[in-house]
Amino acid sequence: MVEEVFEDLEDDTGLLNFTGWRCLACGEILDPTIAQNRIGHMPPMLQRARMRDFARVG
Repeated sequence: MVEEVFEDLEDDTGLLNFTGWRCLACGEILDPTIAQNRIGHMPPMLQRARMRDFARVG
């Protein structure tokens, strides 16, 4: 991943630029807001294991 400066012209906070990371292999963008949202919405470990097993069977 490489650090990159992104522009968000529709941001209502008044900030037009933010720093984040972009994956050179797949293009995924990760910034502090995305990382915080992922942490806050992770299902418990037991549920993740069950979802993975269910997906394999289906």
